[in-house]
Amino acid sequence: MSDKGLLFVVSAPAGCGKDTILELMLRKTDSAGYSVSATTRAPREGEIDGVHYRFLTRERFEEMIKEGAVLEYTEYCGNYYGTLRESVDSLLSQGKDAILKIEIEGAMNIKKQFPDCCLVFILPPSMAELERRLRNRGTETEDKIKERLAQARNELEAADNYDYLIVNGELDKAVDDIIAVMRAEKLRRGRNAELVKEIKGED
Repeated sequence: MSDKGLLFVVSAPAGCGKDTILELMLRKTDSAGYSVSATTRAPREGEIDGVHYRFLTRERFEEMIKEGAVLEYTEYCGNYYGTLRESVDSLLSQGKDAILKIEIEGAMNIKKQFPDCCLVFILPPSMAELERRLRNRGTETEDKIKERLAQARNELEAADNYDYLIVNGELDKAVDDIIAVMRAEKLRRGRNAELVKEIKGED
């Protein structure tokens, strides 16, 4: 079985629980780690540079874009958010799986640069359940909830571009499912081309 680190890209509409799933998954395995995203926004209370984000100046972020050091990025509310090449390379070089939690456009850009990466899309069990979860947050206005639901419907159209679909109906099962996906990817024949030769003792 391949012991090389693999790149996993995880996307989901807001309210599908991807943060919780990934947090619990990382507690269950020591073979994977988050690729910490970079941003130009100011740190919020309690956020630590290099843990929650890499906090960069706008000038430095733009320099890194020009240098090709940013794999994908977007601008939101006047701030850049993106994936640094060094964050991914650092994990993979340690033999760890690198987990990127990014939106769909960014995921497609990563796939172009890393064709071997695995794309995972997390789905809600239903639109009604997604609406219930968004309302239970208690942090969204009615207009914002409607906007997020409309956005989710559009994002679900992109699920066909992903390698694996995981429904977050029961949290524990969803966590187990993403761990199973990561194990399955390590066992793909194409990732273990030399395995049979090694077992047979061939050069």
